[in-house]
Amino acid sequence: MSDLQNIHAPLIKTGLIKDKIAASRVLAFCASPAGNMSYAFMVFKQIRHPNHFIWNTIIRGFAHSSTPQMAVSLFLEMLLTSSFDPQILTYPSVFKAYARLGQAYFGAQLHGRIAKLGLGSDRYIRNTIIHMYAVCGFLSEAWKLFDESSELDVVSWNSMILGLSKCGEVDEAIRLFNKMPLRNPISWNTMISGYVRNGRLFEALELFGKMQQERIKPSEYTMVSLLNASGRLGAIRQGKWIHDYIIKNEIELNVIVVTAIIDMYCKCGCISEALHVFETAPKLGLSSWNSMIMGLALNGWEEEAIELFSKFESSNLEPDDVSFLAVLMACTHSGMVDKATDLFSLMIDKYKIEPSIRHYSCMVDVLGQAGFVEEAEKVILSLPIKADAIIWGSLLSACRKHGNIEMAQQAAEQVIELDPGESSAYVLMSNLYAGSSQFEEAIEQRLNMKEKRVEKEPGCSLIEVDGQVHEFVAFGRTHPRAKEIYSLLN
Repeated sequence: MSDLQNIHAPLIKTGLIKDKIAASRVLAFCASPAGNMSYAFMVFKQIRHPNHFIWNTIIRGFAHSSTPQMAVSLFLEMLLTSSFDPQILTYPSVFKAYARLGQAYFGAQLHGRIAKLGLGSDRYIRNTIIHMYAVCGFLSEAWKLFDESSELDVVSWNSMILGLSKCGEVDEAIRLFNKMPLRNPISWNTMISGYVRNGRLFEALELFGKMQQERIKPSEYTMVSLLNASGRLGAIRQGKWIHDYIIKNEIELNVIVVTAIIDMYCKCGCISEALHVFETAPKLGLSSWNSMIMGLALNGWEEEAIELFSKFESSNLEPDDVSFLAVLMACTHSGMVDKATDLFSLMIDKYKIEPSIRHYSCMVDVLGQAGFVEEAEKVILSLPIKADAIIWGSLLSACRKHGNIEMAQQAAEQVIELDPGESSAYVLMSNLYAGSSQFEEAIEQRLNMKEKRVEKEPGCSLIEVDGQVHEFVAFGRTHPRAKEIYSLLN
């Protein structure tokens, strides 16, 4: 952008910027991924009587930006104020904007306009309409358009697979994936990320194995999905292999990839490896700092998390709400009440970040775990937003730890009222009563659970042995060697 501005300035001084070709080239760069959409909009506003190319450029730029609603606004402005009618190339950008905004209802109105104009057979327009309906969850509309199309390409198939995966229809997505006449790397990545998004992590890793067998080169997005799967499974050997693959194949270590590697190592408990990646990364973004601080906090490195947050404040980036959530968690785990209070005030006073229910929950947690249950209750009662079951659950947990039965009863009532299906309130109260030798009350809590058909989600753990991840569920017998395991246990 600095190079572009050095060219833009003499264009303005000499008056050459009035030439539409010169102006359109300046705009095209500003509206590209390397540009700046705020600057692009200022350039656009200076162009008198923009032509089709200029309108399409600014609409397309905003459709791919962080403010896609501007693409829709400019499209409407074009319809109302311009002497030009939209071209075939205009509509796909508007449909992409509607897809990113999740506004398929309004997109459907534009689809009606397309049908009236007889443009529905254009492959590029049709694909963006299928994509919009699919990712917004309008699957019946997407299927109808998909089935009616006489000429489908790989983009159409990918859009349907993405939409099905986002809506949890993973089995239907893999059925479609297997039927594809032609797949590209995006097809594989879409299916792998769909598995990961829906918690089917083993299948994501298996599909990557098939992808390698077919010698399909994975993209950085494939790697990010696989790193997420490895982290959630705790499969450190698999995660380390993916990290090595990224280095060996010279896949770009951009901020997204670096953050995914850090997150994977943190979730697998390998903090030293995560720190090494963090300290040697060519570029760090806000998400990288947040992942590292959160990873330290959740793995028992609380003081290091707080120290890293202080370094973060000295960087050229500003912490956001997630940064403060991470460092407040560090304070919670280490019982640093004063530090948590200071950070909470810093978030509001200096960075003007409005606390969410999760930030308040951390404050309740840190006060409650340190034994200040009355102060924790005061925080909940003075909340500017409605307290949820999670924040009352934090107080209940603290009351159990410190044996405050009376306050625990009040907190449990709130949890049950806000989330009747949540089992933690019954279990914690039962344990609290049992710990105080009030066994009748403890049994009553368990009977209440049974009567209301509230079931406790069974405990689950994962362990990696010789590169294979094994999953164990409390009282479960689905493991292939369950008989041997129970025999040894007996």
